[in-house]
Amino acid sequence: MTKILLLTDIHGQYDIVPAFLELGPDMVIIAGDLTDCGAPEEARHMLDMIDVPCFVVPGNCDQKEIINVIEESDAVSLHGTSLEIGPITITGVGGSNPTPFGTPFELSEEEIGQLLEEAMARGGRNVHNILVVHAPPYGTLDMVGGANVGCRSIRAHMRDFDLVCCGHIHDHTGVVEEGGTVIVNPGPAAEGKCAIIILGEEAKAIQVDLIQL
Repeated sequence: MTKILLLTDIHGQYDIVPAFLELGPDMVIIAGDLTDCGAPEEARHMLDMIDVPCFVVPGNCDQKEIINVIEESDAVSLHGTSLEIGPITITGVGGSNPTPFGTPFELSEEEIGQLLEEAMARGGRNVHNILVVHAPPYGTLDMVGGANVGCRSIRAHMRDFDLVCCGHIHDHTGVVEEGGTVIVNPGPAAEGKCAIIILGEEAKAIQVDLIQL
């Protein structure tokens, strides 16, 4: 059994992170927007607080240079790569598909698709296969003002994974299952929201609890 703490959309509210860590995770996944369009170095102290393995993708509100900050910390940048950790393969792509706001880390659908395919090629099929992204798959936990704003390239590949961890859309949070894939957006950590994900020993043994501190 592996207990994962999923955080997303911290947006610079780092003082809340120790309270999340009191939940006792075996590992932490951060699905983007560590900062609120601020200097990437702001996130370093927060990453240093985390004393268990931590895997991170940047969000659209993070400067692209935050990848260097993550790599210089004890955390692991998942952007554009896959890692195998025992029975778990974690694949990640950060940033988001284009938004109307011109935020710092936006990529075209084609760029996201290429990064995802290259990342998937680096990882093998495992008992548990996790995709960590900032933007949700198109049509899933992605409603803003009555419109779907998620990423089509992520949707095209989501059924290659058992679990998709995302964020980005603050007002469309939850847990859904589609085609055997569980998709989770726990909501903004800046508002005290997170998810605890328990992976069992068998494939597809996934339990998700949404938590409000």
